[in-house]
Amino acid sequence: MKVETITTHAVAPPTGIGGAFWIFVTVTTDTGISGVGECYGIPFAPSVACAMVEDTFDRYIAGSSPHDVEAMYRRVYSAGFTQRPDPTLMSVFSGIEMAIWDIAGKALDQPVYNLLGGAFHDRLRTYTYLYPDADGDGAGDPYHEPEAAAERAAHYVEQGWTAVKQDPAGPYSFQGGRELSLYELDRCEANVAAIREAVGDRADILFGTHGQMTTSSAIRLARRIERFDPLWFEEPCPPDQVEAIGRVAESTTIPVATGERLTTRIEFHQVLKAGVSILQPDIGRSGGVWETKKIATLAEVFNAQIAPHIYCGPVAHAAAAHVGFSSPNFLILETIDTEFHAAVLKSTVDWDDGYLRAPTGPGLGVELDEAVLAANPVTDEGPLHLDMCQVPLSSNNRKTISEL
Repeated sequence: MKVETITTHAVAPPTGIGGAFWIFVTVTTDTGISGVGECYGIPFAPSVACAMVEDTFDRYIAGSSPHDVEAMYRRVYSAGFTQRPDPTLMSVFSGIEMAIWDIAGKALDQPVYNLLGGAFHDRLRTYTYLYPDADGDGAGDPYHEPEAAAERAAHYVEQGWTAVKQDPAGPYSFQGGRELSLYELDRCEANVAAIREAVGDRADILFGTHGQMTTSSAIRLARRIERFDPLWFEEPCPPDQVEAIGRVAESTTIPVATGERLTTRIEFHQVLKAGVSILQPDIGRSGGVWETKKIATLAEVFNAQIAPHIYCGPVAHAAAAHVGFSSPNFLILETIDTEFHAAVLKSTVDWDDGYLRAPTGPGLGVELDEAVLAANPVTDEGPLHLDMCQVPLSSNNRKTISEL
């Protein structure tokens, strides 16, 4: 059996939750077995991203056995004489590689986690961001206003979620690490306080920051929110400032998490050595299923845990879940629950009371609904998957992203 053809699908989620667009792939073998995958955050227009995926497949993957994942990885990792972590190239490869694991599972009539060591867990704990009420009935802005954040947190906990996440510190400027203003620090502290009062000990609070602070600013913020006992303090400094993230980890009792913008075990090894205790690989960028499993195993050596990042579509979520089910040091899985995330799949996720149950079907256990994909196309004129604010901000900033 050889992998033979690839089809790409660029899709625009109507709400924008999970990114401006998603890139799905379908890989088919010469025996007719097809697998699906998803690339995360390729920083180019959708048509360019799809062309990158197709070119990489044709050059390095087509004609390979679906069992030769190691050789495929090394070919793509070395493409263009690079042989170093490349977020774009690894995002391209990750989606293709996911689809190949889906094929392998289907060929062997086994769920992917059984090919990764078996199901260590029979269910996975999940968490959600505090998204605005889809019906517009909620009061205020849950990203920046304490009362609204508390209201949405309580809503999600009533639904069964046992952990909620938010980042009230934005906007996220392209300038890199910056010193937050006192106004922004106050807002962050007030939001966490309101959420903790609303949920008590029924749910963990996960505090995101998207890498926007200097080391000193991150330490100042950590000290303000420490008393509310967050489960983690996420990406406090820009992802290329590994030593700075390590200094933040040394200065606070809150576990420091990072990883959504990192790729391959090499970069994750660097942050583990710096003192990060929770890794957040996004399987659509970190190198795919096999590389993410290696990252999880590497974390075990450092007594660290994995909490896969998911801000994309449901195929990457399914793939990350299989790694989670097979990993003893799995902590929690980011999950997005929207109507469109469900609509692009022909099957439903077995989610109950804040936990995801292990699928029993072969492969990744998901199938794309191509009619829904075709009805939601994306053009090259819109924003990228995620865009940063193109305005430098001072340490006296009082604005949110919507006000810039």
